This record gives sequence, structure tokens and C-alpha cells, in this order.
Amino acid sequence: MSRRILVLPGDYIGPEIMAEAVAVLEVVNSQYQLGLELEEGLLGGAALDVHGVPLPEVTLQQAQASDAILLGAVGGPKWDNVERHLRPERGLLGLRSQLELFGNLRPAILYPQLADASSLKREIVAGLDILIVRELTGGIYFGEPRGIRTLPNGEREGFNTYLYSESEIRRIGHLAFNLARQRDHRVCSVDKSNVLEVTMLWREVMEEVGREYPDVTLSHMYVDNAAMQLVRAPKQFDVMVTGNMFGDILSDAAAMLTGSIGMLPSASLDKNGRGMYEPCHGSAPDIAGQGKANPLATILSVAMMLRYTLNEAEAAAAIEQAVSQVLDQGLRTPDIAASGQVAVSTREMGAAVATALRS
Repeated sequence: MSRRILVLPGDYIGPEIMAEAVAVLEVVNSQYQLGLELEEGLLGGAALDVHGVPLPEVTLQQAQASDAILLGAVGGPKWDNVERHLRPERGLLGLRSQLELFGNLRPAILYPQLADASSLKREIVAGLDILIVRELTGGIYFGEPRGIRTLPNGEREGFNTYLYSESEIRRIGHLAFNLARQRDHRVCSVDKSNVLEVTMLWREVMEEVGREYPDVTLSHMYVDNAAMQLVRAPKQFDVMVTGNMFGDILSDAAAMLTGSIGMLPSASLDKNGRGMYEPCHGSAPDIAGQGKANPLATILSVAMMLRYTLNEAEAAAAIEQAVSQVLDQGLRTPDIAASGQVAVSTREMGAAVATALRS
């Protein structure tokens, strides 16, 4: 029985990195007889240019009919001046919301070959393997009311609403604890419960969920301390679980511990494990079309898709091993190249991974 994969290249470097990820996916699809059928669609600025909206109905229908989604990157300066509801990023947020992709998994893994590419000392980051589980469809990014209003004295005031229901917290908590059972059985819940009532509830519910997983150790940390600890002693963490805004910030900080955000994949899952997979980096307009983009995060997103949604762990491991092999060979795109080292292009890096898979 075939399984449908929706490919959304997106904007700027999106099509470049996606071409390499799709080439790798086609290799494992053939080698492991996965029965995957790929279909392409439009999202973000690319969709806005063609359909006048960042999330066309046809793309939403494609996504709803697919078993998994592979996304490149959306957004960029071309669309900076469009109305807020038409910005490319609104298409991505809309897709996450419509598909109820509540759980965002962002691993921060340091490949040993890249230990010297990190901004921190080798001894601090060597062996780093953190999984940040971020609640993705609630919190201050989606809370209502929100907006900008003019006060009676003529001054403008911006306002947002930070909301989390008990069921939303419980749902992301169960995801984090189940993932911890596949790792080192430790969960650190990040909040700001000394200031924010929303996260007082967050901590209470996490304690309740934690009692259902006696084999997993639960700890708590305020978000400001968590940010400090990520750069002081990041290897103390196994699974970190937190809300939408805190997770957005902390996962980007953790990404830089690995040497380059261009190395890191991510997954966004619904309650049934169906998901959308994308690199953690953005659309990088400054290097688009130059062959400088690192495709490894998108290729590793393919591996995550195979592991978490399609239950093809062997094929996922083969991709991860192929990436490690090309790094062993000394191949580097500009973002991870050492000073004076000759960098390879986006296409050359992707082709090297595909070759490693075939060998």
C-alpha cells in the first residue's frame, strides 16, 4: 500500500535544499521498498504569488490527504510589505493549526566531526544530544484578544494574550514523557511560574502527568535559567518540554550549540503521529540561488519523517549514517566549513549523501 508525501519547497533556498532531500528520499524509497508517492504543493510566498494567499485551499486539501509533509522554508523580504494576514509565515502557522500539529520536536545534536564549529568549547558541547519538545498551537502566539489599539490619550498600545488550557498542557506533556522513555528517561519542564499564572498551571499539570511515568525523572526550570544553562552546561538536559514562545527561543539557542542551525531538522506532530518535517533554519534570502545552502537539515528531516511518522527506523538510520559518513569525508558547506577550508555546494553535499546511501 502506497503512502503519500506532500513536498512543499517554499521560498528562496527552500527549492534548493528540497531538491537534495527529495533525491535522498527517492534513494531510500527504492532501496527499502517504502512505497512512497511524492506530490508537490505551494505554501508561503510561492503560494501567495500564484494563488494570492499563503495557504491555498488546494494545498490544505493536499496536506490533509497526505501521510506526511516535507517542508523547505517560507518567507523573505519580497513579501515584507504585504498585509499581515497574507505574510508567508501565516501560511505555515495556518497549516500547523488546521492539521493540529501541536507537538514540535527539535533535536540539538552535535556531530562529533563538527565539535570545533560550535561557538562553545569542545568539552562543553562534545556528545550533545538534546530534544526540545515545544507546544506549537497554543500560547501567546495564538491567544485572543490580540492587536494594536489607540488609547484615549492618542498613544498606541500593543497587546497579546497568553493562554494554555489544561488539556493542551497535558497533551504536550504526554508526548515529552513518551519520547523520554526512548532516550535517557529525563524530562525538564521549562516555565516562568514565579511570575506567570499560565505557567503556574503548566507546572501543576506537568507534575500530574509525570506521576504517570514513574520511570522518568521530572525536573523544572525557569526559562531565564534554562537559557543560561544551555550555554553553561547543555549536556545536563535530555528532553526539555515547554510552551510555544519559550520553545521558539530556547530551540534556536540550542541550535547554535551544534555549530550551525543548517544541521538541525524538526518535526511537528499531531495526536496520531502524523507530521510535518522541516529544517530549523529559515529561507536565507541572502544566499538563495548561490548553491551555498546546507541541505543536511532538510535531509535529516527526511530521516525524522521516516522514524516518527512512517515507522521506518532502518531507513532513517541509513540516512543519518550517510550524513555522518560525508562529514567524516571532510565535506562541508560554507556554514560549517573551517576557516580556509574549501566548501562544497548545496548540490554536491546532497549528491554525496545519496552516493553514501547507495554504497
